[in-house]
Amino acid sequence: MTSEAPTWTVRHTATTARAVLAEVERAVVGKRAALELVLAGVVAGGHVLLEDVPGLGKTLMARSFATALGLDFRRIQFTPDLLPSDVTGAPVYDQRTGDLVFRPGPVFANLLLADEINRTPPRTQAALLEAMAERQVTVDGETRPLPEPFAVLATDNPIEYEGTYPLPEAQLDRFTMRVRLGYLTSEGEAGMVRRRLDRRTEQPRLQAVAGPRDLVAMTASLEEVEVADEVLAYAVRLVHATRDHPQVLVGASPRGSLALVQVARARTVLDDRDYVTPEDVKRVAVPVLGHRLGLRPELWVRRVTGDDVVAELLTEVSTPPTRPRWEPTSAFADELPPPRR
Repeated sequence: MTSEAPTWTVRHTATTARAVLAEVERAVVGKRAALELVLAGVVAGGHVLLEDVPGLGKTLMARSFATALGLDFRRIQFTPDLLPSDVTGAPVYDQRTGDLVFRPGPVFANLLLADEINRTPPRTQAALLEAMAERQVTVDGETRPLPEPFAVLATDNPIEYEGTYPLPEAQLDRFTMRVRLGYLTSEGEAGMVRRRLDRRTEQPRLQAVAGPRDLVAMTASLEEVEVADEVLAYAVRLVHATRDHPQVLVGASPRGSLALVQVARARTVLDDRDYVTPEDVKRVAVPVLGHRLGLRPELWVRRVTGDDVVAELLTEVSTPPTRPRWEPTSAFADELPPPRR
């Protein structure tokens, strides 16, 4: 466990977040929007599922964030023969003392990379459920807390089905958000290759610009971000709309409402603001809610996804007017321009 974290302002968090993103972008090229979403999920105290085809830098992104944030990093390559004890740890016999001594598994880290999480059976996938929801693991009847902070970045390949096990709804719901990276543009990919040639090494050596206590303080600073009643009501309306949609069998859970508001707060801080607008909610709604929806089976043939449904709802659910920048009670109110007469 870490010692008590320092008290940070929203501005301090925003400054540190920009430094972290700049450091990560030395390794991950052309993915600024995805990097901001992942960092927002981690700062919000959540877990992120990176879903896309191989070779797009999912593992590199996770390692880069761990380095830039100064976190203790562990990686698990999920395979069909992986056991739950390979994740959580297990008691081992100590020949010197004749006692059983608990050997912690890789889950005892600040940032855990669950690589290709859908390649292991549900029994092993479930080993992460308690860790992700409660920041603890129970082995042989004894509960052990995980280090603080604790975050899971998991990767999976959505187009390959042979030898894979789809994540159950209960596990998907524990991921705060799902982020898809997508291919680089031609110019972006050329820039990535040129950068590799210029540095003459496979990967750049990143530096830590923060530490575990800093990340805890960044998360705590989100409590200073204001969420007006009309913005909160809008977020809840979006979640409820997923439950009433005719193409949805299972809508987003109340955990989805909490995640939507918290990630919107984190995304707001990246813009150096301490109040959430409806546009902030819209920017994170698809990655936060899309993977939580259970759709009707026939939609699989039509290639309709939860992301498509949420994107449709964003155009249908009425949006409250954005409060003018000078109007809210803000920590930076003295720096805001006066209203126009």
